[in-house]
Amino acid sequence: MAERVAVVGAGQMGNGIAHVFAQSGFDVTMIDVSADALARGRNTIGANLDRQIKKGTLQAADKDAILGRIATEPSLNAAKGASLVIEAATENRDLKFKIFTDLDGIADPGAILATNTSSISITEIAARTKRPGNVIGMHFMNPVPVMQLVEVIRGLATSDETTQRVLALSTAVGKTPVEVQDYPGFVANRILMPMINEAIYCLMEGVGTAEAIDTVMKLGMNHPMGPLALADLIGLDTCLAILEVLHDGLGDPKYRPCPLLRKYVAAGWLGRKSKRGFYAY
Repeated sequence: MAERVAVVGAGQMGNGIAHVFAQSGFDVTMIDVSADALARGRNTIGANLDRQIKKGTLQAADKDAILGRIATEPSLNAAKGASLVIEAATENRDLKFKIFTDLDGIADPGAILATNTSSISITEIAARTKRPGNVIGMHFMNPVPVMQLVEVIRGLATSDETTQRVLALSTAVGKTPVEVQDYPGFVANRILMPMINEAIYCLMEGVGTAEAIDTVMKLGMNHPMGPLALADLIGLDTCLAILEVLHDGLGDPKYRPCPLLRKYVAAGWLGRKSKRGFYAY
């Protein structure tokens, strides 16, 4: 019998995680309170599989089998029976704390509880459960089916056994896991967010237009995408939330979110998902 994985959240990260596990032969239950989100998540997976078929990286015959391995459920109770549960809900501390408290009571005793958080403390999340040794960070990159990296984050109490298991599972779904320690922003966002923030300061201070700033980073630093376009892709609200975690957790003024970023988020200009950010979509 295939090992079962539960993914909490059917948004862009959640459906991507469900996709890669199902494609690697795991039975997946995608859980979301919103029936709309589940339907959209499933449609996105279908569209992404079609893209892989078109590129020649997937046989057309495999699509139905992959989709057939993904069940959708509206309740956290569906996490029962899964050996790995990955939470990919919105980047909100209180929401994640509540999900982990609830999951701790529902999931099988030996199950690993992983979070796809991009910046919230794994140690704090684990402390909301009675199994801190089984709690770990699995930070996938967006878009999940394409990006190779998984940041595997050990909380203070995460066991060696849990860490080894998650490193092995990351490799089993075709990813390259990198083990990092639990400090604000881990490695990826601790380096990326100050760069994005500095690009926003350049824009605010009139050093260059959004296009000019992004072109400098693309052609000068060989980045596939400029920092402002990347911020729009990530979501400006998510960028702000991560910068606040860095600023609060490390206490260094260099992580202070740019006032222009705060203004855009207050206006509801969140990037691609709201059709307006540093660029119009």
